[in-house]
Amino acid sequence: MIRVKIFDEGHEKDLEESVNVFLKKIDEENVVDIKYQVAVCNNDEENQIYCFSAMIVYRA
Repeated sequence: MIRVKIFDEGHEKDLEESVNVFLKKIDEENVVDIKYQVAVCNNDEENQIYCFSAMIVYRA
């Protein structure tokens, strides 16, 4: 069965840690693909909010 796991963090290091913790729980050969995305939202001229996300496609 193919499954997905989605991660969403406000900082890239937090995303890295979350993904690495998950990857330790599954066998490497079960990883099908990993997608990465960064989104930037401007609330106003001074503040930017970053959203770092990853989706892991894997076999369960």
